[in-house]
Amino acid sequence: MTQHRILIANRGEIAMRILRACVALGHEFVCVYTQADHASGHVRLAQELGGPQSLRRIRSYQDPSELFAVADATAATAVHPGYGFFAEDFRFARRAEKRDRPLIFIGPSFGVIRDLGDKINTKRIARSLGVPTIPGSDRPIFDEIEAVELAQAIFVFQAEQGITEGCVLVKASAGGGGMGIEEVYDLDTFRSVYRRIRNYAKRNLSDEGVLIEQRIFDFNHLEVQVAAERGGKNAVHFGTRNCSVQSLGRQKRIEVAPGFDPASLQYGFDATRVLDAITTHSVNMAKSVGYDNVGTWEWIVTPKGEPFLMEVNTRIQVENGVSGVISRLQGREETARGVDIISEQIRLGLGEPLGYTQDDVRFEGLGIEYRIIAENPADRFTPCLGRIERFAWRPEPWLAVFTQVPTAQGGEPYDIPMDFDPNLALAIVWGADLAQARARGAEFLQGLTLTGTDTSGQPLCTNLEFLLARTQTILHF
Repeated sequence: MTQHRILIANRGEIAMRILRACVALGHEFVCVYTQADHASGHVRLAQELGGPQSLRRIRSYQDPSELFAVADATAATAVHPGYGFFAEDFRFARRAEKRDRPLIFIGPSFGVIRDLGDKINTKRIARSLGVPTIPGSDRPIFDEIEAVELAQAIFVFQAEQGITEGCVLVKASAGGGGMGIEEVYDLDTFRSVYRRIRNYAKRNLSDEGVLIEQRIFDFNHLEVQVAAERGGKNAVHFGTRNCSVQSLGRQKRIEVAPGFDPASLQYGFDATRVLDAITTHSVNMAKSVGYDNVGTWEWIVTPKGEPFLMEVNTRIQVENGVSGVISRLQGREETARGVDIISEQIRLGLGEPLGYTQDDVRFEGLGIEYRIIAENPADRFTPCLGRIERFAWRPEPWLAVFTQVPTAQGGEPYDIPMDFDPNLALAIVWGADLAQARARGAEFLQGLTLTGTDTSGQPLCTNLEFLLARTQTILHF
């Protein structure tokens, strides 16, 4: 295996997990950090495992020219974007691969990112392959009559699902960031809203295309973790996960693998059939489009057990670890307590073959991932900034905690950077079954010490109580 020097173009806990995977695979690494992150655990770990030469200070994680300059200065041969920042930016991936001094982009090829990063195009591809998608348009709608017919079909679908107050989203197809979007609750007002959004789009976006989509209510959010080798011919899945516990802004807070647990809970549908369907559809679609690294197929499942593909995330996700903790590979002893999906991503990204088939992947137990965040769930999950004085937990063989907070490793008190989201840690709990995983999750949360003060001197707000309360209802539909 060729040794590489991998530029880790990210920060915090994901940078720490990537650099550990680099070391385990025998590769060198280079980490970057900004002034705001000078006290981050990823800086400390990089110095510990790679020495001072493994670190470079930069002005911004979002300046591609600066990142490529670091790559050249350190003779890096590959770049790992982590998640966020440039992870799903096909232009960055293309630039990395096409520049005079090429870098291997550890992620899908830029063409795959481009094609599946467009949600409309993803829906179109899925429908061509017979993959069920959320009712709505797979292209911009310019004709009012066609728009009305589509909206009417969506209202009928929602009524069939037992939704008494259906809702249709009318969106400017060129819009983003919540701009140019309205909810419509009856067909009588649809026409006027459609015209208003179309005029808005034409005036502000120079594109009068409009999307008509179903507003999602009372669905479970499931994901399928896929891994595929370069060339896109071989692909497997590492099971499903349920990401339905979210904040008001639809940001995930607890993820559970597998996505349903029919052995412990009763559902109003055949849960095993649903899990089999979404994993089969996801892997088949990955093979059809030539997917060539790790990625996530995101689904919603209705209360009647009908799955619909929402989108494909062409990157490693925050919650990859909870899929890994329940996965095992036949004949690979190092996976007896779980598969390191980040290591698999690096291996595959550097061109190694998958080396196993779906028959070699087995699943054991149940995993729960908690996102520990400085926020106030009682106040619409408002972020909380301040200083962490103490952060500690009791180590257990069934527990893994990933954090960039140096206080957790015996370091100095840590000021939460204002430049980034106040995500403090990820905790992954494993249990032989749902009951044991819940009990261990509650034991961890109740025994966790996390204290500090906010910027006004009041006790630091966290979401620990929220996570504990929701532990007892995970996987309930």
